[in-house]
Amino acid sequence: MPDAIIHLLPVLFLILMAEFVNGWHDAANAIATVVSTRVLSPSQALVMAVILNAVGTMSGTAVAMTIGKGIVRPEAINIMTVAAAMIGVITWGILTWHYGLPSSTTHALVSALAGAGLATAGPSVLLWSGWAKVLTGLAFSTFLGFFGGFSMMVAIYRTLWKVSPGMIKKVFGRLQILSAAFMAFSHGSNDGQKFMGAFTLALVLGGILPVFHIPIWVIITCALVMGMGTAVGGWRIMKTMGMRLTKLEPVQGFAAETGAAMTIELASRLGIPLSTTHTISTSIMGVGATRKFSAVRWGVGGEIVTAWIFTFPMCFLIGWITCEIFKRLF
Repeated sequence: MPDAIIHLLPVLFLILMAEFVNGWHDAANAIATVVSTRVLSPSQALVMAVILNAVGTMSGTAVAMTIGKGIVRPEAINIMTVAAAMIGVITWGILTWHYGLPSSTTHALVSALAGAGLATAGPSVLLWSGWAKVLTGLAFSTFLGFFGGFSMMVAIYRTLWKVSPGMIKKVFGRLQILSAAFMAFSHGSNDGQKFMGAFTLALVLGGILPVFHIPIWVIITCALVMGMGTAVGGWRIMKTMGMRLTKLEPVQGFAAETGAAMTIELASRLGIPLSTTHTISTSIMGVGATRKFSAVRWGVGGEIVTAWIFTFPMCFLIGWITCEIFKRLF
């Protein structure tokens, strides 16, 4: 047991680093709009995100079970596989964060895990049931995200078209605090769980846990680490999401956050690991498109989409190459 723990500790550390990068990178999406509309200051928004992301992480385990047991066959891989996947997530997360691009940690995780798994055990390691959920999540985040924000904004316009702009700004300036809180919670309920699944998988592979069961201390640890990541590095992504993509007023921020959060919560309860980055990005685009097509800075949107497209192959490749190196070294 002591030898197993010694070999396992570096892997667990890498998983927590990846969770930190997740908070550093993706969790900022939850509060980008509330900062851009100046309803909350960056420091106030970060405090809210840290707390509610942590609470959301502790709200369930369905997504964690999908990541831990549904992407690759646990019995066919080892802790080196998990370590290689985490290096892929961390590397890609730091690179895209450096350029202020909101890429998907979800897609980074599943593709890096797939690449490392293939290097370990070949094509049979992949589980279609889990990948079907990943593909469903891709559809959720792209289409439901866009139409969630779009339809929410249209409904508000049609309901409140006689209300004065000043009153709308005042009311939604308050309501947006609630929608941002909902978005932060929903992010934790989906993204925060993914690394809980990876952490528990490593404990099973390392012989610490006899079966795949997520202990409460794993939930709390991952929640706190993600919260710390949000507090340390959130501003760079917030700037891209909340200020560069389109100009937002409180009512539009409310619509984008509410539409995205409802989509994410639905996916979380179904155990579907989706990209919160995709969801809030497309929701913001949907809200912007209700004014006029040119209201969205599609050039910035193109940069974001490019990062999305490259996430799958790049993280797969990093995970695969890293695992091949580990096999030769160890």
